[in-house]
Formats: sequence, C-alpha cells, structure tokens
Amino acid sequence: MNLYDTFDADVPTIVLAEGEFDTAGGKTARGVVLHSELFDARAVVDSTLAGSAVGEVLDCEGVVDVPVVATVEDALDHCPEAEALVIGVSPAGGELPAAWEAEIRTAMKAGCDVVSGLHEFLGEQPEWSEFADTWGVEIVDVRKPPSESDLRVGDGRAADADADVVVTMGTDCAVGKRTTTFELYRAARDAGIDAGWVATGQTGLMVGAQRGLVVDRVPADFTAGAVEDLVTAVAEDHDLVFVEGQASLTHRAYAGVTLAVLHGSDADAVVMVDDPDREERTHFDRLTVAGVEAERRAIEAVSDSQVVALSTWGDPAVEGDRHGLPAANVYHSEGASDLLDSVLEAL
Repeated sequence: MNLYDTFDADVPTIVLAEGEFDTAGGKTARGVVLHSELFDARAVVDSTLAGSAVGEVLDCEGVVDVPVVATVEDALDHCPEAEALVIGVSPAGGELPAAWEAEIRTAMKAGCDVVSGLHEFLGEQPEWSEFADTWGVEIVDVRKPPSESDLRVGDGRAADADADVVVTMGTDCAVGKRTTTFELYRAARDAGIDAGWVATGQTGLMVGAQRGLVVDRVPADFTAGAVEDLVTAVAEDHDLVFVEGQASLTHRAYAGVTLAVLHGSDADAVVMVDDPDREERTHFDRLTVAGVEAERRAIEAVSDSQVVALSTWGDPAVEGDRHGLPAANVYHSEGASDLLDSVLEAL
C-alpha cells in the first residue's frame, strides 16, 4: 500500500484518539502527530485531555502546538480546512466503538476522508460506504491486505535490490522499532542520503512510508514475498532502505511474522531495538523477554544478516558496553544520527 496514491503530503488532519492519546493504546495517534510526513495533524480529539496541547501531554520539546479537544466538532472549529480524519486508536477487539460513530460522521459531513486502522474494514460495510458516497469522501482501511492475485511466496529477489537495506528487529513488541526506523530514515535524509523506508504496521503507513502494509494481515505463506515486493520497490528509487520490523524472534506468539520480515527484507544490517528495563513481555505476563544477546543469536542463526547496532531506551554507554554493540537512544539529542553513523560504518 502507498497512501501517497490517495493523498498529497501535508493533508490538514484531525486525529481521533479518544481516551487513549497518552496511553499505550494511542501509539498510532502519537506517531501521526509527531512524525507523519503525510498527515499534518491540526487537532487531536480526546475528551479526557481536552484543553491541553500535544507538547504538554507528551512532555516533548519542539512539538508543534497542536490542541487536544473534546469533540470532532471542536476540532473542526479549530481547523475548518481539515481534509482527513485519522482513527489513531485500535480498541480491544478491533471494532469501532459505538460512541465514535457520530464523531466520524461529523467529520465526513465536513468533507474529511477517513483513514482507519481498525481490524474491521469500514469501507466494506454498506452503511459506511454509502455514507461516504453521499458526502463525497473516501474511507481508507490501512489494515486491508493485498488482493490474492498480488500475493506470492518469497523467492529471494530482495538480494538483487540495488540499495543497502537495514531492518529493525526488537527484543519485544512495542519497544520502538517503528520510531527507530523513522528516526534513522530522517537522520539519513538530513545527512543528504537518498533514503526511503518500508512500513510493516498501520502507524508506519500513516506516518508516510514510501511503501508498506499491515504485515500481520497477510497469509503466512506469502508474508516474506510481500515484504520482498515492498523492499525492491523502494530500492528502485533510493540508495538506502530502512525496513520496520515486527515483534521478536524469541516471542512465541509472534515469531512467525518477525521471521517473515527478516527473510523478506534480506537486510544487509540489523539494528536491534530494546527496552533494558522490561522483563515481562507486553500483554503476556507469563512470558519473559529473552534479551539482546538471545535475540541477536536467533537473528544471526536464521539469516545472513548481522546485528550492527543497538537502539536502546537506556543509557547508551552502559548498553553498548554490556552487549558489545554501538548503542544510542533515538529519543536523546543526536541519538538518531549517532546510531546512523554506526550503521553506515558497518555497511
């Protein structure tokens, strides 16, 4: 999927994040507000935080002063030129909460296209597709997988890509793989390198990756092939390609999709992403995090890719000494550029 086929960059956008903007469930909303090169967030809808601003809620410096408001109507009062509504939360079960329906209809009546990361596809439901037709707007379901005719098994063609390929791999879910991927991409562009990136989750697509899909919606046999197609497409136009990884090879729930991204990308280098303070896996209190060294052994055992650097939430000096990898925290000043320097040296 390439959202640039549907939208031009800097679309004036309202982000719906009701009740979740400052929680783990609001990571898509936060990613769009902080990083999107496609959707220009002008207001965030979260009634529990109404009256505040994004920088205040997230305690981030240098963030554009985007207001947080109670309703879509309030957002439209602030930004009447809005052209898109991004649903920035995927509630438990993936279904659209009934309380959000009126808010979404308000945005559509005002001429906003709807970009949804829900597990249920609104565009395939007659009541929503007919409503969209009535008001002349589009519904884009970013989780919708490619058609069967566009799927194939992996055949190794990513090895022929005329670009260096770097994939982020993690020690767990929600450790910052997408953020690290984007920050490396941005640091490379700032350094004058012709870089592109591939998203494998909904947030990355909404942030504005050159190509992407929600990889966990692709049938298992075809996942590596789908990633190969994304990587080779971006490599045609760029010298350096960053690929967003998913989950963890040592995670018994999600290792299958992790391995498919690793094999499909056929990366020249891997950046490991780790939260050093995490002991239990996110949402899996019976499972423990295996750690950087175990994850590194697994990656290098099942692929020709080498782990060359560590993106960490901790103290880079301590983490680098502990695991023998150059390390940096992309949330720190110069962290992303330091990490990129390590990657380029390895390449």
